[in-house]
Amino acid sequence: KMNTFKEKYLPYAMESERKTGISAIFILAQAALETGWGKYAPGNMFFGIKASATTPAEKRQLLRTQEVLSAVPQIEDFPEIISVRKAANGQYYCQVRDWFRKYNSPEESFTDHARLLSQHPRYQKAMRYKSDPYRLAEEIAAAGYATDPKYAYKLKIIIDQLS
Repeated sequence: KMNTFKEKYLPYAMESERKTGISAIFILAQAALETGWGKYAPGNMFFGIKASATTPAEKRQLLRTQEVLSAVPQIEDFPEIISVRKAANGQYYCQVRDWFRKYNSPEESFTDHARLLSQHPRYQKAMRYKSDPYRLAEEIAAAGYATDPKYAYKLKIIIDQLS
């Protein structure tokens, strides 16, 4: 599955690297982590990018996801809260439905991801390490890309597998 995934999506990651300087291996690792090696990419969504209130209806989709939060989610936080479980570490593991972006092609998803990372103020510090996939994994996680506390660790394992 890894070789098929790499073969199929590396060209998109390489194009993103060419445009932004962000490590293609990092981009590919993130796509692999977010989609289970391409098994789950509804609407060509390879990076789990949330949609906003201003995202056009045809460009968003309501999907089930897990969020790890430091407080109980409020009813207005998500369109639907399915379940909430408090862990021993004090974190809340929440199954919710939330709005995610939807794309016409994998290429559109990879391009949007590259734009988000290189232009969003939240990732400005992380972009200093864009050519180092391992450091970038740490910085992106620290900037809050995902709520999973093991996000950087999981990304680094996949970077190893892809390298």
